[in-house]
Amino acid sequence: MHNITLRVGVLATLLLLSRNSMGAPASQQEVNPNSMTTAELEKAGDEARAQKDYALAINYLRTAVRKDRKNSSLYNKLGIAELQNDQLGDARADFEKAAKYDPKNAEAVNNLGAVDFKEKRYGSAVKYFKKAVALEETRATFHVNLGAAWFSQKKVEHAMLEYVRALELDPEALRASSRAGVAAQIASPEERAQYSYMLAKIYAARGDMEGCLQCLKRAKEDGYRNLGNVYKDQEFAKLRDNPRLQEVVPPPIAK
Repeated sequence: MHNITLRVGVLATLLLLSRNSMGAPASQQEVNPNSMTTAELEKAGDEARAQKDYALAINYLRTAVRKDRKNSSLYNKLGIAELQNDQLGDARADFEKAAKYDPKNAEAVNNLGAVDFKEKRYGSAVKYFKKAVALEETRATFHVNLGAAWFSQKKVEHAMLEYVRALELDPEALRASSRAGVAAQIASPEERAQYSYMLAKIYAARGDMEGCLQCLKRAKEDGYRNLGNVYKDQEFAKLRDNPRLQEVVPPPIAK
């Protein structure tokens, strides 16, 4: 069975988008950032982020933007380092600058949504994620994020549409190994169970038995009350006769 982990939790886990340009670990030798070029500072910032030394990354990238004050990509990377360092206000300000200097920077727009999502401002997060999708519709991560925001607003059908589209673009979009997107914020076992069942329906519709079963098991563990709907919901129609599914959710007893 594939290891499929549902990305749910009491708090959102921000797994950010701009993971490019992360090379080998930075040198331990101390270097004066002011003596470095913008390109050197950007590379050093990327390397520091790769090592999860966010404070050091922020130092390099802040020096870089002082040298190149209208570089949208640099502001976006600085915002990511600040967000990873839980400096939400600073992150928002720098993502706003990134979007200002390049209105088509879809990652910066998406990351503004990520800040709102982490602050549980779901309505605003939806607006940013929708705008990011409009800018780059083929980015699966943007659809995952929009789906998570919709789910956090209890708009399950809207969430399902976005997750389905994400899987059309990237079959691994909802698996833990993809490490992309935000996690739906789940306040209770009941909501967690509903989330698991929703994903089970999506996997079932795609014919992904492993994903479906894993999600159904989690829904069952969290006490989902309507597991019997497996034998009613159309998404499960092609899998109902499979003994493995019947083992997780026994068929209804004929009257």
